[in-house]
Amino acid sequence: MNHFRNIILLSFAVTFFPLNNIVAFTIVKSSAPSFSLNTSTLTADKLVAFAKSLKGIKYKYGASHPKVGFDCSGFVNYVFKNFSIDVPRSSASFKNHGRTISLKEAKQGDLILFTGPNIQKKTIGHIGIITSASGKPIHFIHSTSGKAYSVTETPFNESYKRRFVKVVRVF
Repeated sequence: MNHFRNIILLSFAVTFFPLNNIVAFTIVKSSAPSFSLNTSTLTADKLVAFAKSLKGIKYKYGASHPKVGFDCSGFVNYVFKNFSIDVPRSSASFKNHGRTISLKEAKQGDLILFTGPNIQKKTIGHIGIITSASGKPIHFIHSTSGKAYSVTETPFNESYKRRFVKVVRVF
């Protein structure tokens, strides 16, 4: 049996006029994406397509919803939650979560973990989802407080290579 999850983010206001028993609705389309996904058979392509649909949503520390914004782990948590996969809410909690994969074996949908901006601290402080196919140069999507200050796709450049901790696979 196929299970479909419709993700439609709308907000509305309700006004009730008691004398006439009339209810008025005002529907306001959200800036968040609206689409349908078949979540019965998760593939890396589906996960990455969903993650990419959130590009441009602003960075907000501690946030995990497109109406408010995302921090890095809030973004990852939101993406995986939409496919009914429970993952930790904080990037540091991924230290012992999932199966560690070598960088050479990394593939689309795997999670890539980094230290925070201070590379002297060897604790995990940032996370993203790998968007590139196996054997291709690594790119990942993440919510960054850096220059883009939003959900963006980034190449695994020298700056991130210095901060790299590991890759984990959760599905």
